Parts: sequence; structure tokens; C-alpha cells
Amino acid sequence: MNDVQRRLFVRALAAATGTLLLGAALAGPVRAAETVRLSEVSHLHGIAVDATDPSRLYLASHHGVWLTNPDGTATRVSDNRNDYMGFTPNPARPGSFFASGHPERGGNLGVLSSSDGARTWRQVSAGVNGPVDFHSMDVSAADPNILYGHYGSVQVSRDGGKTWEMACRPPADIFDLAASGKDPNTVYAATRSGLMISRDAGRTWQAASLVQRPATMVVTAANGTVYAFQVGIGLLRTSEPSLAWQTVGSGFGESVLLHFASDPTDPERLYAVTDKNVILASQDGGKTWKPLQS
Repeated sequence: MNDVQRRLFVRALAAATGTLLLGAALAGPVRAAETVRLSEVSHLHGIAVDATDPSRLYLASHHGVWLTNPDGTATRVSDNRNDYMGFTPNPARPGSFFASGHPERGGNLGVLSSSDGARTWRQVSAGVNGPVDFHSMDVSAADPNILYGHYGSVQVSRDGGKTWEMACRPPADIFDLAASGKDPNTVYAATRSGLMISRDAGRTWQAASLVQRPATMVVTAANGTVYAFQVGIGLLRTSEPSLAWQTVGSGFGESVLLHFASDPTDPERLYAVTDKNVILASQDGGKTWKPLQS
């Protein structure tokens, strides 16, 4: 399920529960200037902290990759305006990323890799039944050769993205995947049915939470913390391998979180993207949040 479908699902869910959760209007591409106000960067598909300068964020969007600036602007990292999905940093190589998505003129990109801060990309694999369009993908910090991606089914690579194999058909609509930072065979999923976990590299799945509410995102931090967002509950947190989730923050109003990143140099500094395309920042481990300057 892609971001547009996820936003539509959130809206439908809101209508059913009487809660208004309006997704952001999808603005057209920004082409007039290389550097724009942060609020002008639309249709975000991913977020990552710049490992070389943690005060800046990479933003993967429908119209290329951007890097935030301290003055509330963002600069496109190159002239490339492809639609990057499944955007995820390589924990073994600062400044390196994996992604998937669509070329500017349509089609699927397969699995891409960048080693120069998302400026240039090369296809490392088409994936199974590809070229794939992974809308969620993650690299295992426990073994960076292992990647998980979702394209109709869950796929796994054990050689740094070069070759892929089918793991399973997911038991529910998957919105997000997160590889464990402690065990390369463990992967989490945020699904329409709630949070799920696989401990055998995606072949079989079990509920990861007793609360069966839709989960819109899940991510693992470098320190072994797992964050997730469940509709109607808020931001949850646990420490691997425990599944004893605790509510960290619930003051998001009518918004839900779709994308999430933590600062590897400071576990208290967190960032999130809402369904309204607003970038939020927390300096206290997720207890309180403020919009990033724009």
C-alpha cells in the first residue's frame, strides 16, 4: 500500500470513527528554485537524519530528495526529480541510502543504492517480479547485508540488495516495515490490523501488540528502541526484544505519523512526518513535539 492509499485509508478510518484526519493536499513539483521553504516540499515518502551533520534531515519526496537547512529551507540534493519510496539509510555507511519508487516519467525503479548523499543512484536489483516499487524497505543494523522490502509480498535480500527472494504474502495490508537492530531475522510491520512481528525473516508473522488498531509506521533506532504509531493511541515505544509497548506521546490531535527518524548521535532527538505533510521534531524522546521551522 503506497502513501496515497495510506492517506486515503486514514481518511476513511477517520470518517468511520467520527474523527477528521485530513491528509495534506498534494502540491505540484517545486521546479522554479533549488532552495525553497521547507513547507513547499510536498508529498514526503521518507525522512532520515544526515549522519555527517545531525542538524539536517534528508527528505525523500515525490519530486526528488531534499536536505533541510537551519534557516527553515530545504535544498534539492540534485536535479533528479524521481519519486523515491522505501527511502532508508545504510547503517554501515554514513551518507549511503537505499530506495525504490518511480522515475519521473513513470514505471518502477527497482532497488536503488546511493553512496554520495542521495545525489546519484544506481539500480542494484530489479527485485522479485520486478522492477519492484518497494513502498517500505529497511536495512538490518544487526547485519547490513540483510534488507526487507514490501511489494505485494514481503521480500528479503541477504547480499546487500543484489538478489531477493519471496518471504511471504503478508497477513494484512502493510504500511511500513522495520528490521530489528538486534536480530537480522526479526522484522516488524505496521499493518491495517495492528503491529506484527516475524522472527524468521518474514516467513511467518504474529501480533506484536495486544491492541488491534491500525498501525501507520514502525521504526527501529540505533540503540535498540522500537517506535510505532497506532491510530487512536499515539506514539508507542519498546526496547528489543521486549514487546511491552509504552505510550510515549498522544498529543498529535487529528494527525497520524507516517514516517519517522531518530538521531543516531542523540536518542532523545526524534523527527516525524504526519499525514498532513508536517515535519515534527522532539528533543525529549517523543514526549513533546513541535513543527520543524519552515
